[in-house]
Amino acid sequence: MRTMTKKTKAAAVAASVALVAVGGGAAYAYWSTTGTGSGSATTSEGTVEVVLHADFAQGLAPGGQETITYSADNPNSSSTMVGTLATTVTTSVPGCLPEWFTATAPLTNTSVAANATGTALGTGTLSFADNAANQDPCKNATVTVSVTSK
Repeated sequence: MRTMTKKTKAAAVAASVALVAVGGGAAYAYWSTTGTGSGSATTSEGTVEVVLHADFAQGLAPGGQETITYSADNPNSSSTMVGTLATTVTTSVPGCLPEWFTATAPLTNTSVAANATGTALGTGTLSFADNAANQDPCKNATVTVSVTSK
């Protein structure tokens, strides 16, 4: 083996330092930058109204009362909340006065699942007042309870 002289030792050290410097510089090289960005999308146009139902038995007579069962259908692709129910009574015969009838509804605030049908909202009553007036016009009349949600 050859003996290293001072000159060859110095050259070897210089070459090693050069290799480390070049290699080390490549290991720490990177690009720096800044940036911003955003994304957006529109929300749905809103929901289609739920369909509310008020179901009760036929054959109500003066002084009588029937249970009303309330339910909802939700045609939307997301759940929706049905708030407090309000009722209006109408009849099919002019002499059969709507004010002779009283319909009650539950305080609800019920969540109705997406695409659900027949979700129970609770019960109320339909009462037919028994008063001194002749209520014959209500014989075979159709009594309708309309329901809305607030």
